[in-house]
Amino acid sequence: MRDPIDNASSLTLLKLGGSLITDKTKPRTLRAQVLTRLAEEIATSLERRPSMQLILGHGAGSFAHVSADRHGTRRGVKTPEQWRGFAEVWWDAVTLNHLVIEALLSAGIPAITLSPSSSVTAHGGEVSHWDLGPLRAALNAGLLPVVHGDVIFDTLIGGTILSTEDLFMHLARHMHPERLLLAGIEPGVWEDYPDRSRIIPEITVENIENFAPILGASDATDVTGGMESKVVQCVHLAREIPQLEIMIFSGEENGELLEVLLGSRKGTLIHRG
Repeated sequence: MRDPIDNASSLTLLKLGGSLITDKTKPRTLRAQVLTRLAEEIATSLERRPSMQLILGHGAGSFAHVSADRHGTRRGVKTPEQWRGFAEVWWDAVTLNHLVIEALLSAGIPAITLSPSSSVTAHGGEVSHWDLGPLRAALNAGLLPVVHGDVIFDTLIGGTILSTEDLFMHLARHMHPERLLLAGIEPGVWEDYPDRSRIIPEITVENIENFAPILGASDATDVTGGMESKVVQCVHLAREIPQLEIMIFSGEENGELLEVLLGSRKGTLIHRG
């Protein structure tokens, strides 16, 4: 692996996975102590690297994935019943987001949600328009902008859901971060899922084909794709943005997230190679 970055002013995109901040086996169940600790580690990292620019995203976890699966929202929204489901998924997603913001504010972080459902338009399940002016303004003001997996109006299929990874793919292409960090409960990408005994240390554009047959999906309900789809997304992005480093790692242990935000490498590193 290459040496850790030492550019304190570089832009970082950080996702707190839904499986990390909620119990995905129990509907609408927050892992409150974990979320509090993660917020405190983010606060400490911003104190130690005051010039670091950070955009935070979080998954929907057991709040919105269950209702989204029930209504099939990601596949499209057309009928009155589907639109009622669309509104239900939105409420589940925003309810979790309020809890995340509360934890961040309690940790002393001036966080503000820039809700995707009110600012992003999709076409066929992909971002087609997103006014990034407010997000850039939040960064310039020293705020922590927060986005999250959300329901989105779609000009082709009526409505859909975009995951945090979907949103981060768009942000990365337009804002050119140096790091994209995906914190979950798994310590990286397993080479032998579901046995979980060997982590893949590096995935590149050149070696992704070696791992494609063994990449595992999620154990719990995840309407926006399991690990395989996330890795494929990341590899495509690494191909487009040569300087980008993407890391999939665990935020379960105390201090792990802080160490990564301060420049350490853990888990699986995905880059162009």
